Amino acid sequence: MDRPLTIEHGTDRLDRSLRENRIRIAFIVALVEGVLVLVGEIAWWIVVLVAVAGVVLYVTRGRTARTQKAREGSWIFAVSQLAVVLVPALALVLTALAVVTLVIVALTALVVLLRDRR
Repeated sequence: MDRPLTIEHGTDRLDRSLRENRIRIAFIVALVEGVLVLVGEIAWWIVVLVAVAGVVLYVTRGRTARTQKAREGSWIFAVSQLAVVLVPALALVLTALAVVTLVIVALTALVVLLRDRR
């Protein structure tokens, strides 16, 4: 993404850096927390509560905050927490897909073995 040619009024370097990198920051936070959830260091229900609180914070206060840092920070917090909630769900889907694939491979191998015996 190209950098804008104009500087937004009332913003400083940190404001612009947060704005440009907010998706990357949210992804890194979600990745770290997601790993902690998957290894059992953080309970999933706590993550759900924090995600709800993050979204409520962003919707009620973050979008209308006076400072750019508060707006970007609340957005990053809400998005990263929502992404963390999706990590266990994604892990469950991938695990189920792997199990189904293994069952299909095993059944296919069994059918081939039984057909070759005749």
